[in-house]
Amino acid sequence: MRQEDAIAAPQDRYRAFLSYSHADEREAGRLHRWLENYRIPARLVGSETPCGRVPRRLAPIFRDRAELPAASSLDSEVEKALAGSGALLVLCSPEAAASRWVNAEIALFRRLHPERPVIAALLRGEPSESFPAALVMPGSDGKVREPIAADFRPDKDGRQLARLKILAGLSGVALDEIIQRDAQRRLRRVISITALACVLALVMGLMLVFAIRAQREADEQRRQAEGLIEFMLTDLRERLKGVGRLDVLETVNARALDYYAEQADLDALPVDSLERRARILHAMGEDDHRRGDVEGAVAKFQEASRATAALLAAAPDDPVRIYGQAQSEFWVGYAIFMRKKPLQALPHFAAYKALSQKLVQLEPNNPEYRHELAYAQGNLCSVGLDEAGNPDLLPECHEALETLLRVHAMQPDNPEVTRDLANRYAWYADALLRQGREEEALAQRQKQLAISRDLLDTDPKNATYRQAWMLAMNSTSRLRHAMGFRAMAQRMRSRAQEELDRLIASDPENHDWKVWKKRFSEPWPQAGSD
Repeated sequence: MRQEDAIAAPQDRYRAFLSYSHADEREAGRLHRWLENYRIPARLVGSETPCGRVPRRLAPIFRDRAELPAASSLDSEVEKALAGSGALLVLCSPEAAASRWVNAEIALFRRLHPERPVIAALLRGEPSESFPAALVMPGSDGKVREPIAADFRPDKDGRQLARLKILAGLSGVALDEIIQRDAQRRLRRVISITALACVLALVMGLMLVFAIRAQREADEQRRQAEGLIEFMLTDLRERLKGVGRLDVLETVNARALDYYAEQADLDALPVDSLERRARILHAMGEDDHRRGDVEGAVAKFQEASRATAALLAAAPDDPVRIYGQAQSEFWVGYAIFMRKKPLQALPHFAAYKALSQKLVQLEPNNPEYRHELAYAQGNLCSVGLDEAGNPDLLPECHEALETLLRVHAMQPDNPEVTRDLANRYAWYADALLRQGREEEALAQRQKQLAISRDLLDTDPKNATYRQAWMLAMNSTSRLRHAMGFRAMAQRMRSRAQEELDRLIASDPENHDWKVWKKRFSEPWPQAGSD
């Protein structure tokens, strides 16, 4: 019995049998997946062709996945698959041409199904070296068979056209119609994808608009909140200081700091917000110090200094950041100085002066920066006047006065500058007195007292002006007593004490005023006759 007679001829189980050399297994796998997954255009499905009714998909297609065993004949499962396949698809290559089993599969399929199509897919090489011998072997009639060929080589059909040729051969649909319908479907797909992309772009655009709007609203809310904080740090703070309400100041500062504590990530805050936070810490430290909480004040000043130092390191020539670090240096030094450690405060005061000088160099006509320089020189003056300080710094007292006189000339109507000018006269008076120049010192005290009286006349309820006048009266009274003018000194001191009592009654929590109250109770220094 012949081998082909022994093979049953069941109803076709496979659309095609894929024959290939295992050297071409990767290409075979790709083509197999594409053929089984390809959806034939809907307008072609169901039409009658020489190969029968056109299906929606060309599945299943048999693909041998394992090496054939070393045997003299094909595996029985392969033979059954060949018998139940409607077509044979041969992947041609030099390796396939040399494959014993590819030739055997072609030969058996042609014996079983002489009228069924055999499709050759040329992967590489020339047909003469890549077509298996069984593929071009003459038939029983002696004619050389010419298989349907799809050329995958890049310079020939290429992958897409070669695949469509195979599709046409397996389905029986004309290649032109397959190409046309496939192109139409691809066009529809491109249009659909483009439309979807447009919709997505529109949606993303709207989302971007909403996101930008939300960000703007968030930024606006932040600006409004920080605008309120700015008001709390400036106008409101000065007004509360003016009426001597440190208890309210503490609440204001704490609420401002709470705003930043609620931010998830301080590093994500804008630079101006971080700078404002440092100013809040400066203000809170100042108020802590006024209440006598020196440790709390130092902690806040140091935390602010770490922030301003980092900001300055990132932009060393930015005047705003230089100013912020200058404030930190001042407050840290001030807190140390007030703990009776002037020489430990000196490096901070020196750094404060250097930063202030840099500000003046950057903007010589900026009165605020010159004002800072006067403050810095005044701090060094205070170290020179302190008993544990450095007397070589006494010339800074006169330098501070000269600098502030220049600032006052630039801003004659600025009450803060005017008040500070009174203080500079006072410090210079102390420097002169340290050198035994009493008459010159008294002249400076008189200037201080006159300015303080003028300021108080402009705003009699202002606690800051009241304190400045009270201190000027007391200091001048002490100097007059030392010079022998006891009666006048006692009258001036009594008026200063009365004003201090009124201040303490308005704000019992003010530590500075309590300290002054204690000093006022001290006896007069020894002096000459009236």
